[in-house]
Amino acid sequence: MKFLTLNTHSWMEKDPQEKFRLLLQDIFEQDYDLICFQEINQEISSILVETDELYHPLPSAEPIHQDHYIYLLVQELKKAGREYYWTWAYNHIGYDRYHEGVGILSKNQIQAREILVSDVDDPTDYHTRRVALVETTVDGKDLAVASVHLSWWDKGFQEEWARFESVLTDLNKPLLLAGDFNNPAGQEGYQTILASSLSLQDAYEAAQERSGSYTVPPEIDGWKGNSEPLRIDYVFTTKDLQVKYLHVVFDGQNSPQVSDHYGLKTELIWKD
Repeated sequence: MKFLTLNTHSWMEKDPQEKFRLLLQDIFEQDYDLICFQEINQEISSILVETDELYHPLPSAEPIHQDHYIYLLVQELKKAGREYYWTWAYNHIGYDRYHEGVGILSKNQIQAREILVSDVDDPTDYHTRRVALVETTVDGKDLAVASVHLSWWDKGFQEEWARFESVLTDLNKPLLLAGDFNNPAGQEGYQTILASSLSLQDAYEAAQERSGSYTVPPEIDGWKGNSEPLRIDYVFTTKDLQVKYLHVVFDGQNSPQVSDHYGLKTELIWKD
């Protein structure tokens, strides 16, 4: 299965329409089976739209507006003959003007749910965080996929991970967890994930072939004062999956930068 994860930064980017076009072109050309996105937003004040059967709404999500980032991507892809089922978990108000959350796109049918992982449940509080979780099948096998945007170590991460881990333990099926974990490789949060009873592997480390390393440059939102590039975006899987390759993309080198984060592109194969 071909997979992409990206913290898009959506309409908060400079030249967002051009970056949207570049991302759309990449999705069409790469023909991903599954995609996880973070910082998916829409203007609070923009016009509502009707959605079709491809969208799987979640209980806490705001109604979809005409400028919803995934909605627009899916509409454009559909015009080009590529259909994706999708869902979106609403987290909180961003920059006083956006509904912001995390989403998943899948070529195959999905069952979608949300997991409130934060201590707070208040959209006006940026600490509010939900995970989008879908159950689907790929090549005839069951898979649970989660798009995450978690907090920093000692600023909510430990509590969020514990709640998330508890839900995943009860699923008892292969896992693909991806997104912005806000915890640099090798540090406490990263080690906590790898020490989990879920027996996860970091796809970057497990990949037969890989390119790139860091996923954010210095001094992005949420990391002010940081002078070094960091690896804080990940693909974690259970060991039912073999990682054929993992490449850092949208880094301004091998492909145009479309966000303040870089993306991760991978191909995963079921182990016999």
